[in-house]
Amino acid sequence: MKIVEVPMLPIVIPLGIVTFLVLLRVLHSRGRVTLARASVAAALATYAGGVLANTVFPILLRVGPGLYDGPRPIPLYLVPFVDYELQDALINIAVFIPLGGLIPLLAVRARWWKVLAIVAGASLAIELAQMVTARIALGGHLADVNDWLTNILGGMIGFGLFALLTRSTRAAAFVDRFRWPARQDPAAAETLSRPTPIPASQNQHQTHPAGPTYRATSRSAPPAP
Repeated sequence: MKIVEVPMLPIVIPLGIVTFLVLLRVLHSRGRVTLARASVAAALATYAGGVLANTVFPILLRVGPGLYDGPRPIPLYLVPFVDYELQDALINIAVFIPLGGLIPLLAVRARWWKVLAIVAGASLAIELAQMVTARIALGGHLADVNDWLTNILGGMIGFGLFALLTRSTRAAAFVDRFRWPARQDPAAAETLSRPTPIPASQNQHQTHPAGPTYRATSRSAPPAP
């Protein structure tokens, strides 16, 4: 039996490209595609690829016959703040700070609870991927509730920094160039594109401008001399 490492780049690079194209498609469906908004899609795709490369890989596979060491325990740690180093906590916080700042650029009216749900879901997906790869293969990471909690903390710190930055009028105006517009309802867009009908009375009034008004009076003819 030999151990084979799953190549990282052939998986991470295509995933990043697909993520970028999907985000561009979403942006195009919302309209107003600009270079600044496309750069947000590129940043998020690059971020997703980098996080995947550093949190799930390396993945090692056993190939060929060999000694079977029996079933392994589930690689899952559910006790918080036990045997958890400060360095690991700081790294996990720092990794998710950018995500907390990118979400408000994509979501319309990003409330804190929406950002919290997205960050928690993304971190949970990573932890589940780590658990699966460590269970069926020789993954280099383990699922840990401490990682999940510190990831959430990092995402909320990023959102808080974004909120503080956009309190400045000048900074908010600059950030608005990167914000994605809301998805527009096709029916509403069609209604807005139609010309507004003008009432007949108003149209007649505009076609024949009003001039000075003269009042006709009936006057009797003067008596004959």
